[in-house]
Amino acid sequence: MRLTTYTDYSLRILIYLGTQPEKQLTNIKKLSELFNISNNHLSKIIFDLGKLGLIGTTRGRNGGIQLAKRPIDINLGYVIRETEKNLDIVECFDEKNNTCKISSCCRLKPIFKEALDAYFKVLDSYTLNDLIHNAKALNALLN
Repeated sequence: MRLTTYTDYSLRILIYLGTQPEKQLTNIKKLSELFNISNNHLSKIIFDLGKLGLIGTTRGRNGGIQLAKRPIDINLGYVIRETEKNLDIVECFDEKNNTCKISSCCRLKPIFKEALDAYFKVLDSYTLNDLIHNAKALNALLN
């Protein structure tokens, strides 16, 4: 399974924010330059992460963004489920648009469902805190 760039960028932003000192605000321009993401795309990601309650935003001249939760409270499986719009590995996962003629007796769907469940079981066992355990090394690359 391949994650979208949207999810990849969301995770990068959370990792970066997780390595910053508490209460320190970061601006979109800095993140845009750091990760080479367009301001428009980044703004949409920031907005959506804010709606999920993962980051907080402060408007204004001295505004910026920061984590809204402690890194240990940000579950990796949750972030990926919420940022990936389509987790249909194969067509038959999409009940509305499934046109596969063998769906009713095919064994792929339950096998892929089991694999997807296992995938998320692993992701659910990690938090942002696990991703930033090496904050010093990350900061050396990011600042």
